[in-house]
Amino acid sequence: MMSVKKAVFPVAGFGTRFLPATKATPKEMLPIVDKPIVQYAVEEAYEAGIREFIFITHHAKRAIEDHFDQNKELHEKLINDKKLELAKSIEKIGGTETKFTYIRQDEPKGLGHAIGCAQHIIQKGEHFAVILADDLMMVEGKNVMQQMISVNEKYNKQVIGLEKIDGEDISKFGVVAVEKSEEKVNFLSDIVEKPNYNDAPSNLAVVGRYIFKDSIFKFIDNENPGKNNEIQITDAIQKDIENFVGYEFDGKRFDCGSKIGYLKANLEFGLKDNTLKDEFTEYLKGKKNL
Repeated sequence: MMSVKKAVFPVAGFGTRFLPATKATPKEMLPIVDKPIVQYAVEEAYEAGIREFIFITHHAKRAIEDHFDQNKELHEKLINDKKLELAKSIEKIGGTETKFTYIRQDEPKGLGHAIGCAQHIIQKGEHFAVILADDLMMVEGKNVMQQMISVNEKYNKQVIGLEKIDGEDISKFGVVAVEKSEEKVNFLSDIVEKPNYNDAPSNLAVVGRYIFKDSIFKFIDNENPGKNNEIQITDAIQKDIENFVGYEFDGKRFDCGSKIGYLKANLEFGLKDNTLKDEFTEYLKGKKNL
């Protein structure tokens, strides 16, 4: 049985939509309640059995590396102060069984280029995950990457995470054409990056979860940029589309790359936080006449 043990996190973008907050702080380090966006993504991967986390980053993102490193002084202080829950919250995810690797991307050239930066770490024949931390998932039961690994193992295909997007917003995404479906698993005939609304082949959009095989690297063309003059991963997928399935995951996605998505995520995760939900709910009831 195949197994996915590595996840790639492309985090080299500038986060300009959140300026001035992201002038010195990576957007992936912005908190949802009390935890950085990127930590939710790493925890999702860890819960799915992944033990090696590969960040495609650049020099202004050092805070991400610092966050996942050990802070022994702070940890010891929390232990000494009997703040055991807080101490546990800052321990390295997975302890000694996990590995964190950071690869510098010289300049943001598109998602395809970012993924290609990890090629030397992925072994021949290996399947690996790609997680875009901006797409924060809220699930009941199995998380999205766990669901996708199950699909990967059942069909022995690379897997793209899909979500139904109605209306003209579909033109903001990569969109798949579907040949046939088995419940939430879609067999694909084509994929198009950011099509015009009237030209979209379906209402199924590609969102920030993928499982690739190492073979994807030979289809990433760094010499010929695609849409928006970027090296699009969509173009690489399209060249090998018969070896992919699309999966409509169970869960709710928040686009934390946008201000409104970020605010919605804080609201909904705040309402699920056991220490906050009662007081927060009471506060929101007082705002019902907005």
